[in-house]
Formats: sequence, structure tokens, C-alpha cells
Amino acid sequence: MKALLINGSPRQKGNTSIALAEIAVRLAQHGIDSEIEWIGTAPLRGCIVCNRCREKPGACVFGDDACNRISARMADADALVVGSPVYYGQPNGALLALLQRMLYSNGAAFRGKPAASVAVCRRGGATAAFQTLNMPFQMLNMPIVGSQYWNIVYGREPGQAACDTEGLQTMRTLADNMAALLSATGGKPAPGCEEPRAWMHFIR
Repeated sequence: MKALLINGSPRQKGNTSIALAEIAVRLAQHGIDSEIEWIGTAPLRGCIVCNRCREKPGACVFGDDACNRISARMADADALVVGSPVYYGQPNGALLALLQRMLYSNGAAFRGKPAASVAVCRRGGATAAFQTLNMPFQMLNMPIVGSQYWNIVYGREPGQAACDTEGLQTMRTLADNMAALLSATGGKPAPGCEEPRAWMHFIR
């Protein structure tokens, strides 16, 4: 089995990377491979709701940034972990743009697969960012994997997250829980219990 880990920080080797690496090492101890994808520093477009992806599902019409490259990795992955630094109590805006476009254009590749988010901050705002990252998973019946505390790691300067012993412990427990869930399901996406959608827009 395999997990896709997305580093949503513009710093490829910063504190978010340390948190994700801790998860990857523990997953490997359970026999689960990991692939860490970095979103990079190039601009990432936001979704413009053009709905062209409905004509050709599986990819966003904008193919000139990292979105489709990273999204395609989910076809071979059994689970997803998304990590982000905290900016003004929110995840990195580029990462949010990526998630919204991936899940909208290629939702079938994500649906029902276990997911977790990780927020990395200097001091505050991590719980708000953590909650924001978890929101889209629930719309695709993706089981959200938790830990023994919220999935938060602290550190300001690059490398300081390595000193957050409790935060790294939380990452390891997160990996243990994800491995247990994948083992229980055999790596198969959760079937969910979806009814035919009854759209209600409140304005008739």
C-alpha cells in the first residue's frame, strides 16, 4: 500500500517537511510506502468554476501548474496526508487552491480513501488551519485519520519542528492510526453510504 503526502509549504525542507517525514518513516515501519510531493514555489491557479473538468473528468483544464501532476499521483495511492504551514490562521493559499482544484476535477481518485491533515505553526492559528484542511475530505466520504492530539507541529525557523517532541509523537501516532485503517480495509476505499444527491439551493 502507498500514501501520498503533500508538502504545502513554499519551503521544501522546512518544518512541514519534518512533520511529513516523521509520518513517512513510521508508515514505512508498517510496510506502507510514501511519496512526498512538494507544491513548489511557482504560482498555482485558483478554481474558476469553468466546469471544463466535467467534460473531461480527471484533470483540471489548466495544465500549466502543479495541480494535474500531483493529482495524478492519487490514482496509485491508498491514502492522503496534506501538510501546511499556518498563515494568518489559515493554510497556505496555494495549497488550498491545489486541493480545491484536485478534489473538484479528480474527485473519483480521492473518494473514500483515508485522509489526514497536518498544520505547522509558530504559535497560534493551527487549529483553525487544521479544520480548514479537513473540510473538503468530508465531502468525498474520505475517513479522516486523527491522532492522540490535533495534528499540529510547532516551529518557526526551519528545523525547529524537530525539537517539538510532542508534535512528532503526534505524527507517529497519526501514521500508526492510518496504517491500522489501511490494514483493516485492505487498502480499499471506504464504500460510504451515499444516497442520490438531493440538491437544494434554497432559492427556487
